[in-house]
Amino acid sequence: MIAHLRGRILEKQPNRVIVDVGGVGYDVAVPLSTFYGLADLGGDVSLRVHTHVREETIALFGFATALELDLFERLIGISGIGPKVGLAVLSGIEPGELIGAIERGDLARLTAIPGVGKKTSERIVLELKDRLPKTRVVVEAAGEPEAPVLRDDLLSALINLGYHRPLAEKGVDAAMKAAGRDAGFERTLKQALRELAK
Repeated sequence: MIAHLRGRILEKQPNRVIVDVGGVGYDVAVPLSTFYGLADLGGDVSLRVHTHVREETIALFGFATALELDLFERLIGISGIGPKVGLAVLSGIEPGELIGAIERGDLARLTAIPGVGKKTSERIVLELKDRLPKTRVVVEAAGEPEAPVLRDDLLSALINLGYHRPLAEKGVDAAMKAAGRDAGFERTLKQALRELAK
């Protein structure tokens, strides 16, 4: 099973990237959250990978963070949810926001994701609600750089100021790296606005 790929971006389009690893091109399906963070063509890429084997098909699903991979594997572990729906969920909502929506039982937010109906939303909440604290512990133990709640608050603020989501995400990520994890909302927001003004 392939668990990780590091190489060069040969081709990329939303939801799909071809990674050249030592002359071999791997076709990897990715959620939009991962796609927006990818380098340009020819740039380096490092992805955590879920290898999905079904009958005669082997498909690779790549993720920028351990949290995305963990949530994807939990989603496809739910009866009736396959990799396509798992990718749709992660493409339609940020990982931190997804965790919050599941914990709150916010079916309206989940059904707002394209391709996710009411029954699927109910199944996600029912199956994952009591299993999410483990995800957070795993993320913290792995030293994941994201602080999901702060990141979501910053994204929301920038989107309300009129920035498009992909641009806002880049600004937030750059600001969180520059300001550090303990900088707090106001200082990190100011840093994000500085990043977007560059």
